[in-house]
Amino acid sequence: MSNPLDTRSRILLKTLIERYIADGQPVGSRALSKSSGLELSPATVRNVMSDLEEMGYIASPHISAGRVPTALGYRFFVDTLLTVQPLESLQVQELRGQLQPDQPHRLISSASHLLSDLTQFAGVVVAPRKDTVRIRQIEFISLAENRILLIIVTTAGDVQNRILVTRHAYSPLELSAAASYLNEHFSDLAFDEIRQRLQAELRQLKSDMGELMAATVEVGSAAVEETAVNYVISGETNLLDIEDLSSNMSRLRELFRLFEQRTGLMQLLDLSSHAQGVQIFIGGESGLTQLDGCSVVTSPYEVDGCVIGSVGVIGPTRMAYDRIIPIVDITARLLSNALSSSS
Repeated sequence: MSNPLDTRSRILLKTLIERYIADGQPVGSRALSKSSGLELSPATVRNVMSDLEEMGYIASPHISAGRVPTALGYRFFVDTLLTVQPLESLQVQELRGQLQPDQPHRLISSASHLLSDLTQFAGVVVAPRKDTVRIRQIEFISLAENRILLIIVTTAGDVQNRILVTRHAYSPLELSAAASYLNEHFSDLAFDEIRQRLQAELRQLKSDMGELMAATVEVGSAAVEETAVNYVISGETNLLDIEDLSSNMSRLRELFRLFEQRTGLMQLLDLSSHAQGVQIFIGGESGLTQLDGCSVVTSPYEVDGCVIGSVGVIGPTRMAYDRIIPIVDITARLLSNALSSSS
């Protein structure tokens, strides 16, 4: 598709959006004429603005007022006009220091808080999906005659402990042999994959050992599912201080309801987990009416080369995209590094 805007129109649109992001006030033709760097009269600027408004890039909030960007204008700005400055190495070092290898759930929570603190918007991190949680090691410890402690260590470094109650009493030797068998044959698999593979092999195992294996898969799978948090969100209250959002309390209430319900937002964030690099959803592009006045900037993160979730920022459409994009991008990269190091 050919570019619908000539150089003059692009410069004026870029200037208008940058001024509006900085000041939050509609931009008039006289102000635009002075700050654009173009030697154009206010009358010429008015004509260009009229064309931009007709194309849907800007709008007039009031009669005789200046113009403000529309979602379409922001989209053109982000895709075509925006110059993103990478974070300075010192800033990256500071961020890395706050995302050290640790327990995955703590890391995910830290990343969410970090995004919120840096942007003063809502920071969100999608936790690894259940089907991406893989088993690194399984151990059994005999507690009593028919009670066994099951210890599950995932490839993300998370540790789960569950009690198995069995009909058969297993000796320490049998438990050690069962753990060795599982670790040798099923390491780096998800529980659903282990279940499928075991179905055929259980028939060849002694019935007593088969009972232990089946119980391990069922209890272990349930443990992973129970502890899987959809996502962690921090700094929602920051949005109360943003005039663009707080001026419409009914819409803000809908937004907070979206955070509580989680399903719709989870679907949007899940989309970004399947994309390459930073994704930006502006206003209605998200498909969620509660986000009409918001933008969502996301980026996937991974463990050992496998994408397992995404990080993001939710704020008003009038955000400093040139600053927010690199923050989201580097946080995703550092979270990937920290999780891979802890696995």
